[in-house]
Amino acid sequence: MSSSTKVQTEGLRHRVNGQNGTVVPSDEGKKTDKLLDSHIEYEFGGPWGVVAIMTGFPILMYYLWICLVFYDGQLVAPNSLDDVGPFFLRMWDHIRVHASPNAYAWKVYGGLIIYQLALAWVIPGYMQEGLPVPSLNYKTLMYRCNAIGCIYITWITAAVLHTTGIFRLSSIIDNFGHLMTVAMIVGFGVSFGMYFLTVATGNQIRMSGNFIYDVFMGACLNPRLGPIDLKMWLEVRIPWVIVFFMSVSGACKQYDELGYVTPNMAFMCLATWLYLNACIKGEECIPQTWDMFHEKWGFLVIFWNFAGVPFSYIYSVVYMATHDPENYRFSTATYVILYSTLLTAYYIWDTAMSQKSRFKMQTQGITTYRKTFPQLPGGTVKNPKYIQTAHGNRLLVDGWWAYSRKPNYVADWVMSLSWGLVQGRCSPIPYFYSVFFITVLIHRCGRDFERRVHSSYLPLSTYLMLCFSRCAIKYGKDWDRYCSVVKYKFIPGIY
Repeated sequence: MSSSTKVQTEGLRHRVNGQNGTVVPSDEGKKTDKLLDSHIEYEFGGPWGVVAIMTGFPILMYYLWICLVFYDGQLVAPNSLDDVGPFFLRMWDHIRVHASPNAYAWKVYGGLIIYQLALAWVIPGYMQEGLPVPSLNYKTLMYRCNAIGCIYITWITAAVLHTTGIFRLSSIIDNFGHLMTVAMIVGFGVSFGMYFLTVATGNQIRMSGNFIYDVFMGACLNPRLGPIDLKMWLEVRIPWVIVFFMSVSGACKQYDELGYVTPNMAFMCLATWLYLNACIKGEECIPQTWDMFHEKWGFLVIFWNFAGVPFSYIYSVVYMATHDPENYRFSTATYVILYSTLLTAYYIWDTAMSQKSRFKMQTQGITTYRKTFPQLPGGTVKNPKYIQTAHGNRLLVDGWWAYSRKPNYVADWVMSLSWGLVQGRCSPIPYFYSVFFITVLIHRCGRDFERRVHSSYLPLSTYLMLCFSRCAIKYGKDWDRYCSVVKYKFIPGIY
């Protein structure tokens, strides 16, 4: 490996803010940041494309849910041209009856939002400094990381409500359609509301001038409610909490009806707990991400977290909670392989994400890390190797990141695939998550590595949102140098 990839402390092309030691880009880097921090061109097909996404994705969510619950998990279509009208009427009847935004759904979904906001406001937490924000003249913001306390309190609260009979968790899965509609309404309402509020207060940034496109991409960058950073709060506190409780709800329903919980449903409880717990135990890593210091808070992010993630990633639980377990019973060997695959993929994903985030902290002079459960071995690379760029940033080429440019994506996708495999071949719909995810990741990876001067808002889930990525623009020849050191995009030796 060349000397340029070795750890070094002198000759770096950046300056340091004397007040807090934060690394900011060189003058060359600032010019690039200014380009990246401006509206260059329309993405997603422009205004008409985002309208199609804003209308088409909710319709797809309804369609997949209807097929899953009312048509034995099979994709359905009109039998003939004459059946088109009656077919859509049948679809509408399912939505009208089983997915109306009723009072129960508003109380449950609204109650979760209010409770999570209240906890985030009052529970003490670890204070983490974020990355320098170009649009704020490279000022860094502080983030209160109290998700781990808030979520554990939420789990205890839910357990008490369930065991006392005040609120039975099994009712969540039974009201999936109603809750999904309320989530969609909230997603649309917050998206448009934040746009108008941001414009009214003059805090908009990187605007295109087209109303619907700017609602979709967002107008505000760092929305805050008191001590709460709304963007970071929403990334974890709503979508992954719902995903976890949906799995627990499915398990409770099976126990109520069967007297036991199937290994398949237990798998989903474990899988969703691992994901949620990883997010809350490593919350201090989130401020180091592109989402926080660059991604705007618009429909693209807001709707996806309020409605998209919690109601389109969990189809396997919905299927298993509404169908005979004999349909998806496996051999002991199959269960061993399934659980082993999940845990292996999780370990790689967790430690890869930790290595990258802590490397960014190291560049800021942060060497003491928060201790939360579980801290896995290999989460921090000591004396990491990196490539120093003319921009002023450094590219990690050590740990998992020495073998692949996106090791976290590979592991994340394997986990998403296991969420479909847990119900076998019963229905194609639970595979939506993994199919959608792999399409997104290949697309995103290709755009990350291309050398054309184009903007790159690409869909990502979980954290899985659509993120802005212009590595080739930002790093220029240094990106070519990085690609020559870390040759493989996803799987070492293959691709």
